[in-house]
Amino acid sequence: MITIATNATSSASEASPRHAVADLYHAYFTGLIMTLVTRRGSADAAEFVFRVFRRQHHERFIPGLKKLGIDRLPHPVAAAQYHYLSNFIGGVSVEYMYESDRKAWVRYPPPRWIWKDTAICAIPSEVSAAMLRGWHAHNGVSLGNPRMGFVCTKQTVDGENGLEGFYYEYDRELKPEERLRFEPGLEAPLFNLAKAPKLGTDHWPKTRLDKAYRNYAIEYVRTGLPIAIGLFGAEEAAKFLHLNGKLIGMQLCARTAPHFGGAADGPKGFAEFLVAMLEAQGDEASVAATGADEHIVSQTSWGAMAGLDDYDPSCLAALSGLIEGLAAACDRRIGVKLDAPAGRDPGPLRWTVSYQPLKPPGSDRYPA
Repeated sequence: MITIATNATSSASEASPRHAVADLYHAYFTGLIMTLVTRRGSADAAEFVFRVFRRQHHERFIPGLKKLGIDRLPHPVAAAQYHYLSNFIGGVSVEYMYESDRKAWVRYPPPRWIWKDTAICAIPSEVSAAMLRGWHAHNGVSLGNPRMGFVCTKQTVDGENGLEGFYYEYDRELKPEERLRFEPGLEAPLFNLAKAPKLGTDHWPKTRLDKAYRNYAIEYVRTGLPIAIGLFGAEEAAKFLHLNGKLIGMQLCARTAPHFGGAADGPKGFAEFLVAMLEAQGDEASVAATGADEHIVSQTSWGAMAGLDDYDPSCLAALSGLIEGLAAACDRRIGVKLDAPAGRDPGPLRWTVSYQPLKPPGSDRYPA
């Protein structure tokens, strides 16, 4: 059996290209929420977060219970164990505390995965609560148990020492507005690792956990991009999807570059860097030179978005922004141009990597 550390992120922190991809997608999703907070307001950001987590809940919760082998447990216990085990797989630190078959706690201690590093300072309470409304408040509904709800006792964004609460099965059916309650002042029991559920290594070997760690972060972007376009329209959404990607690419290039072959030297070096990144995220890619300082990277498909019924080509603004940001941080002379089909399939994609002419230094107003 695998021992689950108190801080689950420590078990998934080994250097690897897949983990570097996870860092990029994780940062993109967190940055997207901050972009919405700062450019559209907390209400729009909260609605976005609610829809992302409700959609993921519908897609993942019931199948996940069966996959983890906990679907026959009492409902509050199954719901709490699901959060503990599924988040561990994604590298997220969570604690689980059993009190009874009708009451089980989950606690997300700091640092919060979703609001990484200083990002937590920009997250309003209503945006954090939207995650609970989207997922935790709906577990009873999905389980066919209208008596089960979630009671939130703390939120980290409010300065508390973690996000915590408990699943509780009441003696009566709950109204929709009662499925999520806030009871500040209550305190979760202490976490006991020895009593926590565990994953079996026969079903979850290291190679599978490595892929799952990457896919956990990618899944948030896969869910979030179509929702952003549906909420704000393709033209408007594409602008901030691209900007958010470029900012994240520039900020994380130095951190992730060593996992994709190191610092990129010129267009050829960045094209090879890009192939390594795309392959690490699970896509097929190759590079060919068309000139001394121009290289073409061919990507068969963007697997992160493949198979979505509501995929829109505007989603590509996120990936193009991210790659342009990486290129700008590697060498500000490098330009990347994306050619993609106009249809509803995210591929094949063609990236032209070349030097771009820089503006003349200075100006007529400030002669040398």
